Amino acid sequence: MKKSNKKIKIGSWITTFNPSAANLMSSLGFEWLCIDLEHSSIDLFQMEHLISIIEKNGCQPFVRVGKNDDLIIKRSLDSGAQGIIVPMIKDKGDAKKAVDSCKYPPLGTRGVGFGRAQLYGFNFKNYIKHSKKISIILQIEHKDAIRNLTEILSVPGISGTLIGPYDLSASLGTIGKSNSPGVKKALAYYEKMSKKHKIKMGIHMVNPNLNKYKQYLKKGYQFVAIGTDMIFLGNACRNFIKKI
Repeated sequence: MKKSNKKIKIGSWITTFNPSAANLMSSLGFEWLCIDLEHSSIDLFQMEHLISIIEKNGCQPFVRVGKNDDLIIKRSLDSGAQGIIVPMIKDKGDAKKAVDSCKYPPLGTRGVGFGRAQLYGFNFKNYIKHSKKISIILQIEHKDAIRNLTEILSVPGISGTLIGPYDLSASLGTIGKSNSPGVKKALAYYEKMSKKHKIKMGIHMVNPNLNKYKQYLKKGYQFVAIGTDMIFLGNACRNFIKKI
């Protein structure tokens, strides 16, 4: 991963299997890119190819797994993911399961096997040491997660959490309305408790907005996902068409 003096780590989201786009985005300054297995058609073979491209450009490859499943997490890590984002964490049990799935015994329950990450066994010992540095990010994107936030944040091994604004708003009955009073209240509580427990805060700003980014920076967010591959492409096309 590229070194940076910034306190905030800037990343983005990969939602399509487009090796050229992943190559370009991972070469232009993003410190991490997340391959989305939850809301995309990207399969595991394609994921591994994208991880390789991102990694070679000095960018940190993350994978957002489709659900809190030890098999999917294990296969993503064995493919070379340096960070795992686990969606829809609602309580302490969910959080512990996610952490356990990412860590080898005795710290967790991750199965031991050879894959691309371990150079198919030829770099196994070094990988075991490296695996302790894998980022484990839990998504806080439901009203139940907000209600159980203190217990979730108390689970050892968490690298940080990531707000999922759309699902959070949906669970509060205001789908897509991130400025609703309920969402604002939930975010304020999330920020307060994260700072209290000294757990890094993150958020996905789906629509790139410089002013919002600056607000997150002031509030103490330490990593922000900005846009997606298709959002950036779509915005560029739409804005140019408007001009002509």
